[in-house]
Amino acid sequence: MNILNKETLSLANTDRLNQIAEQFNPDGPIINVTEYGTGNVNDTYLVVLDAPGEGGRFIMQRINQHVFRHPELIMLNMGALSEHVEARLAREQAATTPERRWETPRVYFSKSGRNYHLAEDGSFWRAMSFIDHSTAYARVQSHRHAAEAGYALGRFQSLISDMPPNTLHDTLVGFHITPNYLNHYDAVLARRDTTPARAATKPEFQYCMGFVERHRSLVHVLEDAKADGRLPIRTMHGDPKIDNIMIDDTTGCAVSIIDLDTVKPGLVHYDIGDCLRSCCNPLGEETVDLNNVRFDLDLCREILRGYLSVARAFFNPADYDYLYDSIRLITFELGLRFFTDHLEGNVYFKARHPEHNLQRAFVQFKLTESIEAQEHELRTIIRDMR
Repeated sequence: MNILNKETLSLANTDRLNQIAEQFNPDGPIINVTEYGTGNVNDTYLVVLDAPGEGGRFIMQRINQHVFRHPELIMLNMGALSEHVEARLAREQAATTPERRWETPRVYFSKSGRNYHLAEDGSFWRAMSFIDHSTAYARVQSHRHAAEAGYALGRFQSLISDMPPNTLHDTLVGFHITPNYLNHYDAVLARRDTTPARAATKPEFQYCMGFVERHRSLVHVLEDAKADGRLPIRTMHGDPKIDNIMIDDTTGCAVSIIDLDTVKPGLVHYDIGDCLRSCCNPLGEETVDLNNVRFDLDLCREILRGYLSVARAFFNPADYDYLYDSIRLITFELGLRFFTDHLEGNVYFKARHPEHNLQRAFVQFKLTESIEAQEHELRTIIRDMR
């Protein structure tokens, strides 16, 4: 009886997903809709059509409205971003012969004429083009892959470097404002009833508690530089981790950065710091080999080389001065966010088990330790890149 119930539920869910996909005017009959990717926030599906050519697949997502309270603003930003990037690419193509392709996911319109679909249950859905003949990887595959990841972020930031930040909506207020995360952590910690009783006795839990206390003084470094005018507000991606960077299957070149929900006004240092954090941990942020987490200097060098090959065109001297701080801070910030979510009962990040976000926090804090232990070497790499 239980098996029949599960099968019935599965069929009902499949029918519902097909019905939602139909709202985006597909170019052919739907063959199937399957879960896709490993995102921690939104639910992502690959829609496969019985249609020839590159229009035979597209991405469909249900936006997490607990995280993004105004998802329509995301879609407004995506429309503005796509228009700006397409215009820049057109100008570049008119002036030069591009050596590599670059694509931004195209947003599909629904039968309602909007670039999203609201289901009867209030869930918010969107559809976007699939970046064909390319792959996103969970970990860096080689030094060349690392350089391409850096190039991808630099290329993306370069394309939007002349886009006025105030033309975009703030889709996630407080996102990548590290002092805000510490304030939220303190508020959650003050509610002692939220602390999982079993986890509080674990060495990993005690380690994370102590690590946050020892690092309180570093959380203001980028925000203070912004307030003092040393770091300008620009348009940022917000989540340029390695599995959001698409690599061409044939050439091995970066061709796109996806997951544009957090494109907004901010500091590009949070972007490059997050890219390095994500790419330079060879074991990945989901590792269970907690004692061997390390920050790889060779990968860092390649990423910065690829990134600055493009980004130095819009960088200023102060931008270089805060690169080390950005690497350390964003790694600590993500660990703090994971740990806070663990304390709250895993309400933000998807978790496969109750202590998943505690494990993730431990990884990020160990990675921060490795970064701090190699501060001299990192500053030397940055100095040599200027």
